[in-house]
Amino acid sequence: MKQLLSHERHSHFTLEIEREECRFGSADEIINYLKHCIDAHSIAAFIATFDHFKHTHEVIGGQVDSEILDAKNIIFCFGITLQDPHSMALRPRSIGVVELADWFIVTFMETPMPVANVTMERWAKSLIAAA
Repeated sequence: MKQLLSHERHSHFTLEIEREECRFGSADEIINYLKHCIDAHSIAAFIATFDHFKHTHEVIGGQVDSEILDAKNIIFCFGITLQDPHSMALRPRSIGVVELADWFIVTFMETPMPVANVTMERWAKSLIAAA
């Protein structure tokens, strides 16, 4: 097995939203909204949601920080090109949503496709209620 370093190291984006400033009241509501965004997008394809919170609680020895109330990923793909077999390691995409008592934290890994980053950033920022 080879270990390859592709596109350097991937950074990730994090948006922390105070509960009062979020348009939605739960991680489930945010995930449902993001699914709507994915379904409405001309290129993105919805794949699944993953209940990380439930999974980790059910795994023998699983540990969840006591401040985390819920944690889910929405999984999708922007794949408009498949230029080489190695790009499969970078797909599909996921946006993580963590619910805390006073906050929501939304995270996603940077992609090598700038238009995908802009789209995911726009989706995340649209979670914030207009002032």
